[in-house]
Amino acid sequence: MKRPWLALLLILPFLLVFGAFQLAPLTWIAFNSFDSSESGWGLGNYAEILGSPFYLQAIRFSLEISLWSSVCGLLIALVGAYSLTRVDSRLRGFVVAFTNMTSNFAGVPLAFAFIILLGINGCLTLALKQLGLIESFNLYTKGGLILIYTYFQIPLGVLLLFPAFEALKQDWRDAAALLGAGAWQYWRHIGLPVLSPALVGTFIILLANALGAYATVYALTVGNFNVVPVRIAALVSGDIYLEPNLAAALAMLLVAFMTLITLVHQWLLRRSRHVPS
Repeated sequence: MKRPWLALLLILPFLLVFGAFQLAPLTWIAFNSFDSSESGWGLGNYAEILGSPFYLQAIRFSLEISLWSSVCGLLIALVGAYSLTRVDSRLRGFVVAFTNMTSNFAGVPLAFAFIILLGINGCLTLALKQLGLIESFNLYTKGGLILIYTYFQIPLGVLLLFPAFEALKQDWRDAAALLGAGAWQYWRHIGLPVLSPALVGTFIILLANALGAYATVYALTVGNFNVVPVRIAALVSGDIYLEPNLAAALAMLLVAFMTLITLVHQWLLRRSRHVPS
Protein backbone atom coordinates (compact mmCIF):
# COMPACT_ATOMS: atom_id res chain seq x y z
CA MET A 1 0.00 0.00 0.00
CA LYS A 2 1.35 3.44 -0.97
CA ARG A 3 -0.09 5.15 2.11
CA PRO A 4 0.41 2.92 5.17
CA TRP A 5 -0.39 5.83 7.46
CA LEU A 6 -3.93 5.93 5.99
CA ALA A 7 -4.52 2.27 6.86
CA LEU A 8 -3.19 2.89 10.37
CA LEU A 9 -5.47 5.90 10.72
CA LEU A 10 -8.51 3.88 9.66
CA ILE A 11 -7.75 1.06 12.09
CA LEU A 12 -6.98 3.43 14.97
CA PRO A 13 -10.63 3.64 16.21
CA PHE A 14 -10.78 -0.15 16.38
CA LEU A 15 -7.50 -0.27 18.31
CA LEU A 16 -8.79 2.32 20.77
CA VAL A 17 -12.06 0.45 21.36
CA PHE A 18 -10.22 -2.87 21.65
CA GLY A 19 -7.80 -1.43 24.17
CA ALA A 20 -10.51 0.28 26.21
CA PHE A 21 -12.97 -2.60 26.36
CA GLN A 22 -10.68 -5.66 26.11
CA LEU A 23 -7.10 -5.03 27.12
CA ALA A 24 -7.72 -2.50 29.90
CA PRO A 25 -10.33 -4.62 31.79
CA LEU A 26 -8.22 -7.76 31.36
CA THR A 27 -5.16 -5.95 32.70
CA TRP A 28 -7.16 -4.66 35.67
CA ILE A 29 -8.49 -8.14 36.43
CA ALA A 30 -5.04 -9.73 36.15
CA PHE A 31 -3.47 -7.08 38.40
CA ASN A 32 -6.15 -7.22 41.09
CA SER A 33 -6.29 -11.02 41.13
CA PHE A 34 -2.99 -10.95 43.05
CA ASP A 35 -4.29 -8.48 45.67
CA SER A 36 -5.78 -10.39 48.59
CA SER A 37 -7.59 -8.60 51.39
CA GLU A 38 -6.27 -11.12 53.93
CA SER A 39 -2.70 -11.96 52.87
CA GLY A 40 -1.89 -8.88 50.81
CA TRP A 41 -0.11 -8.99 47.47
CA GLY A 42 0.59 -12.52 46.25
CA LEU A 43 -1.15 -15.76 45.36
CA GLY A 44 -3.55 -15.69 48.29
CA ASN A 45 -6.69 -15.50 46.14
CA TYR A 46 -5.59 -18.43 43.98
CA ALA A 47 -4.66 -20.46 47.06
CA GLU A 48 -8.09 -19.79 48.56
CA ILE A 49 -9.85 -20.88 45.38
CA LEU A 50 -7.79 -24.02 44.86
CA GLY A 51 -8.11 -24.94 48.54
CA SER A 52 -11.87 -24.44 48.74
CA PRO A 53 -14.14 -27.40 47.89
CA PHE A 54 -16.92 -24.90 47.14
CA TYR A 55 -14.99 -23.06 44.41
CA LEU A 56 -13.50 -26.28 43.08
CA GLN A 57 -17.03 -27.63 42.72
CA ALA A 58 -18.00 -24.49 40.76
CA ILE A 59 -15.03 -24.98 38.44
CA ARG A 60 -15.82 -28.66 38.00
CA PHE A 61 -19.50 -28.02 37.25
CA SER A 62 -18.64 -25.25 34.77
CA LEU A 63 -16.12 -27.46 32.95
CA GLU A 64 -18.46 -30.48 32.86
CA ILE A 65 -21.44 -28.49 31.57
CA SER A 66 -19.30 -26.63 29.03
CA LEU A 67 -17.50 -29.72 27.75
CA TRP A 68 -20.61 -31.88 27.41
CA SER A 69 -22.72 -29.14 25.84
CA SER A 70 -19.90 -28.24 23.44
CA VAL A 71 -19.40 -31.84 22.36
CA CYS A 72 -23.13 -32.49 21.93
CA GLY A 73 -23.68 -29.15 20.20
CA LEU A 74 -20.72 -29.76 17.87
CA LEU A 75 -21.94 -33.21 16.85
CA ILE A 76 -25.48 -32.00 16.14
CA ALA A 77 -24.18 -28.91 14.34
CA LEU A 78 -21.89 -31.13 12.27
CA VAL A 79 -24.85 -33.12 10.99
CA GLY A 80 -26.91 -29.96 10.50
CA ALA A 81 -24.21 -28.10 8.59
CA TYR A 82 -23.62 -31.09 6.32
CA SER A 83 -27.35 -31.42 5.67
CA LEU A 84 -27.53 -27.76 4.61
CA THR A 85 -25.05 -28.45 1.82
CA ARG A 86 -27.32 -31.17 0.39
CA VAL A 87 -30.61 -29.28 0.25
CA ASP A 88 -32.05 -26.75 -2.20
CA SER A 89 -30.44 -23.31 -2.14
CA ARG A 90 -33.70 -21.51 -1.25
CA LEU A 91 -34.33 -23.78 1.72
CA ARG A 92 -30.66 -23.45 2.68
CA GLY A 93 -30.89 -19.67 2.70
CA PHE A 94 -34.01 -19.76 4.88
CA VAL A 95 -32.45 -22.20 7.37
CA VAL A 96 -29.23 -20.19 7.58
CA ALA A 97 -31.20 -16.98 8.23
CA PHE A 98 -33.32 -18.76 10.85
CA THR A 99 -30.21 -20.22 12.48
CA ASN A 100 -28.61 -16.79 12.58
CA MET A 101 -31.69 -15.48 14.39
CA THR A 102 -31.90 -18.36 16.89
CA SER A 103 -28.18 -18.08 17.72
CA ASN A 104 -29.12 -14.88 19.60
CA PHE A 105 -31.94 -16.57 21.51
CA ALA A 106 -30.27 -17.03 24.87
CA GLY A 107 -30.27 -15.60 28.36
CA VAL A 108 -33.52 -14.91 30.20
CA PRO A 109 -35.89 -15.60 27.24
CA LEU A 110 -34.29 -19.01 26.69
CA ALA A 111 -34.53 -19.91 30.37
CA PHE A 112 -38.19 -18.84 30.45
CA ALA A 113 -38.96 -20.90 27.33
CA PHE A 114 -37.42 -24.02 28.84
CA ILE A 115 -39.27 -23.49 32.11
CA ILE A 116 -42.56 -23.32 30.19
CA LEU A 117 -41.69 -26.45 28.20
CA LEU A 118 -39.64 -28.66 30.52
CA GLY A 119 -40.05 -27.20 33.98
CA ILE A 120 -41.58 -29.22 36.80
CA ASN A 121 -45.05 -28.26 35.54
CA GLY A 122 -43.99 -27.57 31.96
CA CYS A 123 -46.39 -28.51 29.19
CA LEU A 124 -43.99 -30.96 27.53
CA THR A 125 -43.03 -32.50 30.87
CA LEU A 126 -46.67 -33.08 31.81
CA ALA A 127 -47.44 -34.50 28.36
CA LEU A 128 -44.54 -36.97 28.56
CA LYS A 129 -45.66 -38.02 32.04
CA GLN A 130 -49.21 -38.60 30.79
CA LEU A 131 -47.86 -40.79 27.99
CA GLY A 132 -45.75 -42.73 30.49
CA LEU A 133 -42.51 -41.91 28.70
CA ILE A 134 -40.88 -40.35 31.76
CA GLU A 135 -41.50 -40.54 35.49
CA SER A 136 -39.83 -37.28 36.45
CA PHE A 137 -37.54 -34.68 34.95
CA ASN A 138 -35.73 -31.93 36.83
CA LEU A 139 -34.63 -29.08 34.59
CA TYR A 140 -32.82 -27.36 37.44
CA THR A 141 -29.96 -29.85 37.65
CA LYS A 142 -26.67 -30.28 35.86
CA GLY A 143 -28.33 -32.45 33.23
CA GLY A 144 -30.96 -29.81 32.60
CA LEU A 145 -28.31 -27.13 32.22
CA ILE A 146 -26.40 -29.29 29.75
CA LEU A 147 -29.61 -29.61 27.72
CA ILE A 148 -30.18 -25.84 27.69
CA TYR A 149 -26.55 -25.06 26.92
CA THR A 150 -26.57 -27.59 24.08
CA TYR A 151 -29.64 -25.88 22.63
CA PHE A 152 -27.99 -22.48 22.27
CA GLN A 153 -24.70 -24.06 21.13
CA ILE A 154 -26.25 -25.71 18.05
CA PRO A 155 -27.10 -22.58 15.98
CA LEU A 156 -23.67 -21.08 16.61
CA GLY A 157 -22.00 -24.36 15.66
CA VAL A 158 -24.00 -24.58 12.43
CA LEU A 159 -23.07 -21.03 11.44
CA LEU A 160 -19.39 -21.72 12.08
CA LEU A 161 -19.24 -25.11 10.35
CA PHE A 162 -21.37 -24.37 7.29
CA PRO A 163 -18.64 -22.39 5.46
CA ALA A 164 -16.19 -25.24 6.13
CA PHE A 165 -18.50 -27.74 4.41
CA GLU A 166 -18.86 -25.32 1.52
CA ALA A 167 -15.08 -25.62 1.04
CA LEU A 168 -15.37 -29.37 0.37
CA LYS A 169 -15.36 -29.74 -3.41
CA GLN A 170 -17.55 -32.26 -5.18
CA ASP A 171 -14.58 -33.09 -7.42
CA TRP A 172 -12.79 -34.61 -4.45
CA ARG A 173 -15.68 -36.96 -3.73
CA ASP A 174 -15.94 -37.92 -7.42
CA ALA A 175 -12.21 -38.57 -7.68
CA ALA A 176 -12.26 -40.70 -4.53
CA ALA A 177 -15.21 -42.69 -5.90
CA LEU A 178 -13.38 -43.28 -9.20
CA LEU A 179 -10.41 -44.65 -7.27
CA GLY A 180 -12.68 -47.08 -5.43
CA ALA A 181 -13.03 -45.24 -2.13
CA GLY A 182 -16.27 -45.64 -0.23
CA ALA A 183 -18.07 -43.01 1.82
CA TRP A 184 -16.23 -43.97 5.03
CA GLN A 185 -12.83 -43.87 3.32
CA TYR A 186 -13.63 -40.47 1.78
CA TRP A 187 -14.56 -38.93 5.11
CA ARG A 188 -11.68 -40.59 6.94
CA HIS A 189 -8.90 -39.59 4.52
CA ILE A 190 -10.27 -36.43 2.88
CA GLY A 191 -13.36 -34.92 4.48
CA LEU A 192 -12.47 -35.01 8.18
CA PRO A 193 -8.80 -33.97 7.72
CA VAL A 194 -9.96 -30.93 5.74
CA LEU A 195 -12.64 -30.13 8.32
CA SER A 196 -10.50 -30.81 11.40
CA PRO A 197 -9.21 -27.20 11.85
CA ALA A 198 -12.78 -25.88 11.62
CA LEU A 199 -14.03 -28.57 14.00
CA VAL A 200 -11.42 -27.84 16.65
CA GLY A 201 -11.83 -24.09 16.24
CA THR A 202 -15.61 -24.36 16.53
CA PHE A 203 -15.28 -26.53 19.63
CA ILE A 204 -13.08 -23.90 21.29
CA ILE A 205 -15.57 -21.13 20.48
CA LEU A 206 -18.46 -23.22 21.81
CA LEU A 207 -16.48 -24.01 24.95
CA ALA A 208 -15.75 -20.33 25.55
CA ASN A 209 -19.39 -19.50 24.86
CA ALA A 210 -20.56 -22.00 27.47
CA LEU A 211 -17.94 -21.10 30.09
CA GLY A 212 -18.95 -17.46 30.01
CA ALA A 213 -22.72 -17.99 29.95
CA TYR A 214 -24.34 -16.31 32.93
CA ALA A 215 -27.83 -14.95 32.23
CA THR A 216 -29.40 -18.31 31.34
CA VAL A 217 -28.19 -20.24 34.37
CA TYR A 218 -28.94 -17.33 36.70
CA ALA A 219 -32.47 -16.85 35.36
CA LEU A 220 -33.14 -20.58 35.55
CA THR A 221 -31.76 -21.26 39.04
CA VAL A 222 -31.83 -17.73 40.54
CA GLY A 223 -28.11 -18.10 41.22
CA ASN A 224 -28.51 -21.28 43.28
CA PHE A 225 -26.48 -23.51 40.96
CA ASN A 226 -22.76 -23.46 41.66
CA VAL A 227 -20.93 -22.47 38.47
CA VAL A 228 -18.05 -20.03 38.01
CA PRO A 229 -19.97 -17.13 36.34
CA VAL A 230 -22.53 -17.18 39.16
CA ARG A 231 -19.75 -17.21 41.76
CA ILE A 232 -18.00 -14.30 40.07
CA ALA A 233 -21.22 -12.29 40.00
CA ALA A 234 -21.90 -13.09 43.66
CA LEU A 235 -18.41 -11.94 44.66
CA VAL A 236 -18.77 -8.71 42.72
CA SER A 237 -22.36 -7.76 43.57
CA GLY A 238 -23.49 -10.20 46.25
CA ASP A 239 -25.71 -9.36 49.19
CA ILE A 240 -23.49 -10.94 51.87
CA TYR A 241 -19.93 -9.79 51.17
CA LEU A 242 -17.96 -8.40 48.25
CA GLU A 243 -14.64 -9.88 47.11
CA PRO A 244 -13.88 -8.39 43.69
CA ASN A 245 -10.25 -9.47 43.85
CA LEU A 246 -11.28 -13.07 44.48
CA ALA A 247 -13.69 -12.77 41.55
CA ALA A 248 -10.79 -11.51 39.44
CA ALA A 249 -8.77 -14.59 40.35
CA LEU A 250 -11.66 -16.85 39.31
CA ALA A 251 -11.93 -14.99 36.02
CA MET A 252 -8.18 -15.34 35.40
CA LEU A 253 -8.42 -19.09 35.94
CA LEU A 254 -11.01 -19.22 33.15
CA VAL A 255 -8.77 -17.07 30.97
CA ALA A 256 -5.80 -19.36 31.66
CA PHE A 257 -7.86 -22.44 30.79
CA MET A 258 -9.06 -20.95 27.50
CA THR A 259 -5.53 -19.75 26.69
CA LEU A 260 -4.21 -23.26 27.22
CA ILE A 261 -6.84 -24.77 24.91
CA THR A 262 -6.16 -22.11 22.26
CA LEU A 263 -2.41 -22.78 22.38
CA VAL A 264 -3.04 -26.51 21.97
CA HIS A 265 -5.29 -25.72 19.00
CA GLN A 266 -2.61 -23.58 17.37
CA TRP A 267 -0.02 -26.30 17.97
CA LEU A 268 -2.25 -28.89 16.33
CA LEU A 269 -2.80 -26.58 13.36
CA ARG A 270 0.92 -26.06 12.88
CA ARG A 271 1.53 -29.78 13.18
CA SER A 272 -1.18 -30.60 10.62
CA ARG A 273 0.37 -28.18 8.11
CA HIS A 274 3.73 -29.97 8.36
CA VAL A 275 2.30 -33.45 7.96
CA PRO A 276 2.98 -34.64 4.38
CA SER A 277 -0.18 -35.43 2.42
